[in-house]
Amino acid sequence: MTVNLADGSTLAGVGAWARSGGLEIVLFVIGAMLFSRLAQFVRDRIIRRIDAGFQGSDSLVRSEAAKHRHALAQVVTWVLLSIVYFLVALEVLQRLGFPLGGLVAPAAVIGAALGFGAQRIVQDLLAGFFLITERQYGFGDVVSIAVTGQTYPAEGTVEDITLRITTLRNPDGEVITVPNGQIVKVTNLSKDWARAAIDVPVPATSDITKVNEILHDVGAKAFADRKLKSLLLDEPTVMGLEDLTVDQMNIRMVARTLPGKQFEVGRELRVRVAAALRREGMSETA
Repeated sequence: MTVNLADGSTLAGVGAWARSGGLEIVLFVIGAMLFSRLAQFVRDRIIRRIDAGFQGSDSLVRSEAAKHRHALAQVVTWVLLSIVYFLVALEVLQRLGFPLGGLVAPAAVIGAALGFGAQRIVQDLLAGFFLITERQYGFGDVVSIAVTGQTYPAEGTVEDITLRITTLRNPDGEVITVPNGQIVKVTNLSKDWARAAIDVPVPATSDITKVNEILHDVGAKAFADRKLKSLLLDEPTVMGLEDLTVDQMNIRMVARTLPGKQFEVGRELRVRVAAALRREGMSETA
Protein backbone atom coordinates (compact mmCIF):
# COMPACT_ATOMS: atom_id res chain seq x y z
CA MET A 1 0.00 0.00 0.00
CA THR A 2 1.29 3.47 -0.90
CA VAL A 3 0.48 6.49 1.19
CA ASN A 4 0.94 9.93 -0.38
CA LEU A 5 1.63 12.71 2.09
CA ALA A 6 1.64 16.39 1.19
CA ASP A 7 4.62 16.85 3.44
CA GLY A 8 6.32 15.08 6.30
CA SER A 9 4.26 16.85 8.95
CA THR A 10 1.50 14.22 8.99
CA LEU A 11 3.96 11.37 9.40
CA ALA A 12 5.78 13.28 12.10
CA GLY A 13 2.47 13.92 13.88
CA VAL A 14 1.56 10.24 13.82
CA GLY A 15 4.99 9.34 15.16
CA ALA A 16 4.71 11.93 17.94
CA TRP A 17 1.26 10.63 18.91
CA ALA A 18 2.52 7.03 18.95
CA ARG A 19 5.37 8.08 21.28
CA SER A 20 3.03 9.95 23.60
CA GLY A 21 -0.68 9.11 23.49
CA GLY A 22 -0.29 5.70 21.83
CA LEU A 23 2.36 4.64 24.33
CA GLU A 24 0.20 5.83 27.20
CA ILE A 25 -2.74 3.77 25.91
CA VAL A 26 -0.55 0.67 25.78
CA LEU A 27 0.73 1.36 29.30
CA PHE A 28 -2.82 1.87 30.61
CA VAL A 29 -4.02 -1.41 29.08
CA ILE A 30 -0.98 -3.34 30.34
CA GLY A 31 -1.39 -1.73 33.77
CA ALA A 32 -5.05 -2.76 33.91
CA MET A 33 -4.14 -6.34 32.96
CA LEU A 34 -1.38 -6.48 35.58
CA PHE A 35 -3.69 -5.02 38.24
CA SER A 36 -6.33 -7.60 37.32
CA ARG A 37 -3.83 -10.43 37.71
CA LEU A 38 -2.61 -8.98 41.03
CA ALA A 39 -6.15 -8.57 42.40
CA GLN A 40 -7.08 -12.11 41.42
CA PHE A 41 -3.84 -13.44 42.93
CA VAL A 42 -4.53 -11.66 46.23
CA ARG A 43 -8.15 -12.86 46.20
CA ASP A 44 -7.13 -16.47 45.55
CA ARG A 45 -4.47 -16.27 48.26
CA ILE A 46 -7.02 -14.99 50.79
CA ILE A 47 -9.50 -17.71 49.78
CA ARG A 48 -6.83 -20.42 50.04
CA ARG A 49 -5.90 -19.18 53.50
CA ILE A 50 -9.57 -19.27 54.57
CA ASP A 51 -9.94 -22.79 53.16
CA ALA A 52 -6.68 -23.93 54.77
CA GLY A 53 -7.83 -22.56 58.13
CA PHE A 54 -11.06 -24.55 57.85
CA GLN A 55 -9.37 -27.76 56.70
CA GLY A 56 -6.74 -27.49 59.42
CA SER A 57 -9.30 -27.04 62.18
CA ASP A 58 -11.46 -29.60 63.95
CA SER A 59 -14.65 -28.00 62.62
CA LEU A 60 -16.93 -30.11 60.44
CA VAL A 61 -18.53 -27.04 58.82
CA ARG A 62 -17.35 -23.57 57.96
CA SER A 63 -18.00 -20.80 60.45
CA GLU A 64 -20.33 -17.97 59.46
CA ALA A 65 -17.40 -15.53 59.64
CA ALA A 66 -15.33 -17.67 57.23
CA LYS A 67 -18.20 -17.93 54.74
CA HIS A 68 -18.72 -14.16 54.91
CA ARG A 69 -15.01 -13.39 54.40
CA HIS A 70 -14.94 -15.77 51.43
CA ALA A 71 -17.89 -14.02 49.78
CA LEU A 72 -16.53 -10.57 50.65
CA ALA A 73 -13.17 -11.32 48.99
CA GLN A 74 -14.97 -12.22 45.76
CA VAL A 75 -17.21 -9.15 45.82
CA VAL A 76 -14.45 -6.65 46.66
CA THR A 77 -12.29 -8.00 43.83
CA TRP A 78 -15.19 -7.73 41.36
CA VAL A 79 -15.92 -4.12 42.40
CA LEU A 80 -12.26 -3.05 42.22
CA LEU A 81 -11.77 -4.53 38.77
CA SER A 82 -14.98 -2.92 37.49
CA ILE A 83 -13.82 0.52 38.70
CA VAL A 84 -10.32 0.09 37.24
CA TYR A 85 -11.65 -1.03 33.84
CA PHE A 86 -14.03 1.93 33.74
CA LEU A 87 -11.30 4.46 34.58
CA VAL A 88 -8.90 2.94 32.07
CA ALA A 89 -11.58 3.10 29.38
CA LEU A 90 -12.04 6.83 30.09
CA GLU A 91 -8.31 7.46 29.86
CA VAL A 92 -8.03 5.53 26.60
CA LEU A 93 -10.90 7.51 25.08
CA GLN A 94 -9.23 10.75 26.13
CA ARG A 95 -5.91 9.68 24.55
CA LEU A 96 -7.76 8.80 21.34
CA GLY A 97 -8.97 12.38 21.09
CA PHE A 98 -12.53 12.07 22.39
CA PRO A 99 -13.28 15.18 24.50
CA LEU A 100 -14.77 13.83 27.71
CA GLY A 101 -16.34 17.20 28.48
CA GLY A 102 -18.19 17.16 25.20
CA LEU A 103 -19.50 13.69 25.94
CA VAL A 104 -21.40 14.84 29.02
CA ALA A 105 -24.53 15.99 27.18
CA PRO A 106 -24.75 12.96 24.83
CA ALA A 107 -24.01 10.69 27.79
CA ALA A 108 -26.89 12.24 29.73
CA VAL A 109 -29.27 11.61 26.82
CA ILE A 110 -28.02 8.07 26.30
CA GLY A 111 -28.12 7.46 30.04
CA ALA A 112 -31.74 8.58 30.22
CA ALA A 113 -32.60 6.35 27.26
CA LEU A 114 -30.84 3.37 28.76
CA GLY A 115 -32.04 4.08 32.28
CA PHE A 116 -35.15 2.01 31.86
CA GLY A 117 -33.16 -0.91 30.51
CA ALA A 118 -30.55 -0.60 33.24
CA GLN A 119 -33.08 -0.70 36.06
CA ARG A 120 -32.70 -4.45 36.43
CA ILE A 121 -28.90 -4.18 36.60
CA VAL A 122 -29.13 -1.50 39.30
CA GLN A 123 -31.66 -3.66 41.12
CA ASP A 124 -29.29 -6.63 40.95
CA LEU A 125 -26.38 -4.58 42.32
CA LEU A 126 -28.40 -3.13 45.21
CA ALA A 127 -29.82 -6.54 46.11
CA GLY A 128 -26.33 -8.06 46.00
CA PHE A 129 -25.00 -5.31 48.26
CA PHE A 130 -27.61 -6.06 50.93
CA LEU A 131 -27.17 -9.83 50.56
CA ILE A 132 -23.47 -9.45 51.40
CA THR A 133 -23.72 -6.82 54.15
CA GLU A 134 -26.61 -8.58 55.90
CA ARG A 135 -24.84 -11.96 55.68
CA GLN A 136 -27.93 -13.73 54.40
CA TYR A 137 -25.71 -16.48 53.01
CA GLY A 138 -22.08 -17.04 52.09
CA PHE A 139 -19.76 -19.32 50.16
CA GLY A 140 -20.51 -22.98 50.86
CA ASP A 141 -24.01 -22.42 52.27
CA VAL A 142 -26.80 -24.75 51.17
CA VAL A 143 -29.70 -22.51 50.14
CA SER A 144 -33.11 -22.60 48.53
CA ILE A 145 -33.85 -19.41 46.57
CA ALA A 146 -37.30 -18.40 45.35
CA VAL A 147 -36.85 -16.56 42.03
CA THR A 148 -39.31 -14.17 40.42
CA GLY A 149 -41.32 -15.88 37.69
CA GLN A 150 -40.11 -19.38 38.57
CA THR A 151 -42.42 -22.07 39.94
CA TYR A 152 -39.71 -24.07 41.67
CA PRO A 153 -36.91 -22.57 43.80
CA ALA A 154 -33.24 -22.73 42.86
CA GLU A 155 -31.53 -25.08 45.31
CA GLY A 156 -27.89 -25.93 45.79
CA THR A 157 -24.57 -24.98 47.32
CA VAL A 158 -23.32 -21.40 46.90
CA GLU A 159 -20.18 -21.42 44.75
CA ASP A 160 -19.80 -17.74 43.86
CA ILE A 161 -21.31 -14.39 44.85
CA THR A 162 -20.93 -11.02 43.16
CA LEU A 163 -22.99 -7.87 43.53
CA ARG A 164 -24.98 -8.91 40.44
CA ILE A 165 -25.38 -12.69 40.54
CA THR A 166 -25.30 -15.72 42.83
CA THR A 167 -24.01 -19.02 41.45
CA LEU A 168 -25.26 -22.33 42.86
CA ARG A 169 -24.42 -25.96 42.14
CA ASN A 170 -27.29 -28.37 42.73
CA PRO A 171 -26.95 -32.03 43.85
CA ASP A 172 -26.96 -33.14 40.18
CA GLY A 173 -23.85 -31.03 39.51
CA GLU A 174 -25.70 -28.43 37.46
CA VAL A 175 -24.63 -24.78 37.83
CA ILE A 176 -27.47 -22.33 38.46
CA THR A 177 -26.97 -18.57 38.02
CA VAL A 178 -29.49 -16.33 39.77
CA PRO A 179 -29.58 -12.51 39.31
CA ASN A 180 -29.67 -11.03 42.80
CA GLY A 181 -32.45 -8.59 41.88
CA GLN A 182 -34.82 -11.48 41.10
CA ILE A 183 -34.42 -13.16 44.49
CA VAL A 184 -37.71 -13.10 46.39
CA LYS A 185 -36.91 -15.31 49.37
CA VAL A 186 -33.82 -17.12 50.62
CA THR A 187 -33.99 -20.22 52.80
CA ASN A 188 -30.54 -20.85 54.29
CA LEU A 189 -30.27 -24.53 55.22
CA SER A 190 -26.79 -24.26 56.72
CA LYS A 191 -26.69 -21.15 58.91
CA ASP A 192 -25.60 -21.61 62.56
CA TRP A 193 -27.59 -24.85 63.01
CA ALA A 194 -30.17 -27.01 61.26
CA ARG A 195 -32.88 -29.46 62.22
CA ALA A 196 -33.65 -32.95 60.93
CA ALA A 197 -37.34 -33.77 61.28
CA ILE A 198 -38.54 -37.35 60.88
CA ASP A 199 -42.19 -38.38 60.74
CA VAL A 200 -42.51 -42.01 61.82
CA PRO A 201 -45.71 -43.69 60.51
CA VAL A 202 -47.02 -46.56 62.64
CA PRO A 203 -50.36 -48.43 62.67
CA ALA A 204 -53.17 -46.58 64.44
CA THR A 205 -53.57 -49.56 66.80
CA SER A 206 -49.99 -49.21 68.10
CA ASP A 207 -49.27 -48.32 71.72
CA ILE A 208 -48.16 -44.67 71.56
CA THR A 209 -46.29 -44.94 74.85
CA LYS A 210 -44.35 -47.94 73.57
CA VAL A 211 -43.50 -46.21 70.29
CA ASN A 212 -42.31 -43.11 72.16
CA GLU A 213 -40.07 -45.27 74.34
CA ILE A 214 -38.56 -46.92 71.25
CA LEU A 215 -37.89 -43.54 69.63
CA HIS A 216 -36.40 -42.09 72.83
CA ASP A 217 -34.08 -45.11 73.01
CA VAL A 218 -33.05 -44.63 69.37
CA GLY A 219 -32.29 -40.96 70.04
CA ALA A 220 -30.23 -41.72 73.14
CA LYS A 221 -28.18 -44.39 71.34
CA ALA A 222 -27.67 -42.09 68.35
CA PHE A 223 -26.35 -39.31 70.59
CA ALA A 224 -24.02 -41.79 72.30
CA ASP A 225 -22.64 -42.93 68.93
CA ARG A 226 -19.31 -41.18 68.27
CA LYS A 227 -20.01 -40.82 64.55
CA LEU A 228 -23.39 -39.13 65.00
CA LYS A 229 -22.60 -37.19 68.16
CA SER A 230 -20.10 -35.07 66.22
CA LEU A 231 -22.98 -33.96 63.96
CA LEU A 232 -25.61 -33.47 66.67
CA LEU A 233 -25.94 -30.42 68.92
CA ASP A 234 -28.07 -32.29 71.48
CA GLU A 235 -29.95 -35.53 71.90
CA PRO A 236 -32.79 -36.11 69.40
CA THR A 237 -36.22 -35.60 70.93
CA VAL A 238 -39.66 -37.04 70.30
CA MET A 239 -42.24 -34.32 69.69
CA GLY A 240 -45.21 -36.71 69.94
CA LEU A 241 -48.23 -37.41 67.75
CA GLU A 242 -48.13 -35.23 64.64
CA ASP A 243 -50.90 -36.67 62.46
CA LEU A 244 -53.67 -39.24 62.82
CA THR A 245 -55.77 -41.07 60.23
CA VAL A 246 -58.09 -44.07 60.35
CA ASP A 247 -55.34 -46.66 59.94
CA GLN A 248 -52.11 -44.75 60.60
CA MET A 249 -50.54 -42.18 62.89
CA ASN A 250 -47.34 -40.17 62.50
CA ILE A 251 -45.02 -39.47 65.39
CA ARG A 252 -42.42 -36.77 64.85
CA MET A 253 -38.80 -37.02 65.96
CA VAL A 254 -36.45 -34.04 65.60
CA ALA A 255 -32.72 -33.51 65.99
CA ARG A 256 -30.67 -30.30 66.00
CA THR A 257 -27.55 -30.71 63.86
CA LEU A 258 -24.57 -28.81 62.58
CA PRO A 259 -25.43 -26.63 59.58
CA GLY A 260 -25.82 -28.62 56.40
CA LYS A 261 -25.66 -31.99 58.20
CA GLN A 262 -29.41 -32.42 58.71
CA PHE A 263 -29.77 -34.63 55.61
CA GLU A 264 -27.05 -37.04 56.71
CA VAL A 265 -28.40 -37.21 60.25
CA GLY A 266 -31.97 -37.66 59.01
CA ARG A 267 -31.00 -40.63 56.82
CA GLU A 268 -29.10 -42.31 59.65
CA LEU A 269 -31.92 -41.82 62.15
CA ARG A 270 -34.48 -43.27 59.71
CA VAL A 271 -32.36 -46.42 59.34
CA ARG A 272 -32.10 -46.77 63.11
CA VAL A 273 -35.81 -46.14 63.67
CA ALA A 274 -36.80 -48.68 60.99
CA ALA A 275 -34.55 -51.34 62.53
CA ALA A 276 -35.85 -50.66 66.06
CA LEU A 277 -39.51 -50.86 65.01
CA ARG A 278 -38.93 -54.10 63.11
CA ARG A 279 -37.36 -55.66 66.19
CA GLU A 280 -40.55 -54.77 68.08
CA GLY A 281 -42.76 -56.20 65.34
CA MET A 282 -44.14 -52.84 64.18
CA SER A 283 -44.30 -52.07 60.47
CA GLU A 284 -42.74 -48.71 59.62
CA THR A 285 -42.30 -46.91 56.30
CA ALA A 286 -40.46 -43.67 57.24
